[in-house]
Amino acid sequence: MTDETTIKVYDTKAAEYAGNFDQKEPSGSLKTFMSHLPPGGRVLDWGCGPGMFSYHLKVAGYDPDPVDASAEMVALAREKYGIDARQGTFADPLDLESYHGIWANFSLLHAPRADLPGHIATAHAALRPDGILHIGMKRGTGEKRDKFGRQYTYVETEDLTGILESTGFEILKTHEGAEAGLAGTVDPFVLVLGCKR
Repeated sequence: MTDETTIKVYDTKAAEYAGNFDQKEPSGSLKTFMSHLPPGGRVLDWGCGPGMFSYHLKVAGYDPDPVDASAEMVALAREKYGIDARQGTFADPLDLESYHGIWANFSLLHAPRADLPGHIATAHAALRPDGILHIGMKRGTGEKRDKFGRQYTYVETEDLTGILESTGFEILKTHEGAEAGLAGTVDPFVLVLGCKR
């Protein structure tokens, strides 16, 4: 299921979002992710937003495939970073064993809780053996909308790692923290790095 209200918010606020989260250098989590990829590895940037992570991947010599449900985010990624972003949703099929890595950084949190295990299973199937998945989610329980109307699914760390492990991922690293997002609230989050076994 694709939440049209959430997509509309990102269409409307694409430039503001990009301005708030622009990074001149790769983040620590992206550097860690890249350290597990083979040279030139193909990476699905699943929910790429304005495209800065795919830009850093491309500059580092990797082959990013940036995908986002928001048409405005895709256009911004193409214009701002010159990357070949395309429009798509988590429900779109992915080719089997076609990626060395999947970067899902605070994107799957917009999927309904009931769909999360299926999306992670799709990611597992799309990764090559020993492929790497990075996933960032907000911590908590339940589902709700923020002040802009974006739909969120919250998970606790042990719930997320449990889904990944039951799908066939080996957990390589978890990191918990808190930071402010577009809505201005400081929310707890978790980053998980998993390897397809």
